Amino acid sequence: MLNIDELKFDEKGLIPAIITDGENGKVLTLAYMNRESLQISLEEGRTCFWSRSRQELWRKGETSGNVQHIISITADCDRDSLVVAVRKEGPACHLGTESCFTEPLFISETEHPFSYEGLLELLQGRKIEKKEGSYTTYLFEKGRDKILKKVGEEATEVIIGGKADDKNETIYEIADLAYHVMVLMVDMGISLEDIRRELASRHVIDHKVKQEKMTK
Repeated sequence: MLNIDELKFDEKGLIPAIITDGENGKVLTLAYMNRESLQISLEEGRTCFWSRSRQELWRKGETSGNVQHIISITADCDRDSLVVAVRKEGPACHLGTESCFTEPLFISETEHPFSYEGLLELLQGRKIEKKEGSYTTYLFEKGRDKILKKVGEEATEVIIGGKADDKNETIYEIADLAYHVMVLMVDMGISLEDIRRELASRHVIDHKVKQEKMTK
């Protein structure tokens, strides 16, 4: 584990800190810390920065309430910049957006990395725009009962694939099930954050149960 004395602050006594969402790794903002603000962050477990414009310490969320609880702080190989993973309460940007990085400069026409967030956004768009010929639009138009029926059908297909010990088929059916479950999520207004939060709470419970078993 590093300590502050091993970090390399610039000539102004600052070190850049890339703030990321600890749940999904998304970059939220780029801020700067000096030795004092970093020490405060370590002691309080919340991000504290040095405001270059105001020339003063700035605890994130002290006025907006959008506090960032620190999960981890990692230095790069040169020890002159930091990545700070956080659990955030509210938007990271002062403009009210989840991230400060919202202005595309270049988007490849051939490279399209998959993400659950991206798929969910696409599904949300289909519900609003009702694109003609889209299967997703068809599901939304048919309504909740149709969506639930498809979830049930795909769950059954997963069971059949698993029972047959057919790995490739099971993967295929799990993907179908995941898609239809996400359609249901959009239809019911359930976010990925809702699911992450629920799973995180179960992880804590599971961890406690394991500890209890080990002490008996």
